[in-house]
Amino acid sequence: MAMAESLPEDWDRWKGQVDLTGYDERWQRMAEAGENPHGEADLVSSFRPSSVLDAGCGTGRVGIELAQRGMRVVGVDADADMIAAARAKAPDLDWRHVDLAALDLTEQFDVVVLAGNVVPYVAADDRPAAVVACARALAPGGRLIAGFSLRPDWPTAGDYDAWCVDAGLELEDRFATWAGSERFTDQHDYLVAIYRAA
Repeated sequence: MAMAESLPEDWDRWKGQVDLTGYDERWQRMAEAGENPHGEADLVSSFRPSSVLDAGCGTGRVGIELAQRGMRVVGVDADADMIAAARAKAPDLDWRHVDLAALDLTEQFDVVVLAGNVVPYVAADDRPAAVVACARALAPGGRLIAGFSLRPDWPTAGDYDAWCVDAGLELEDRFATWAGSERFTDQHDYLVAIYRAA
């Protein structure tokens, strides 16, 4: 399993503007205001997986919630600071500092989730390889669930579709939000795509 070596400039810019403690507190404030901060976990849970790979896990928000719901979770991220933050919050979970494009796990998962703009924050040249690596981590019939913003300088829905098809996955569904209540169209600026392994 290769360690992460470099992250794209987009990621460095974003991280330079964000206080990780404040970032985590954002989700707590949402919950206190009566909003649901766990849309990603809700969608993943709807498929009743027993195991989940939280790929690009960040500070562990999604993975920790899924573990609390009874799933076996492994979290991986290319940013060492993010992994350290996740470990500090949930030291009993399995957190690994790994570049997605070089991901090579022995275990397989019912779901691999890429939540929170993970796909566009993978270095541009490595995105197809990262999708292939995530597909390899799926158990037969498992799902790759990814959600990310669609910006002019980031991957398009078509780009992501092509990488998934090249990785041997089949499209199951596409939504405009993690709530799964609105189908994705070309008019939306956010994509949640669910692909399934054979």
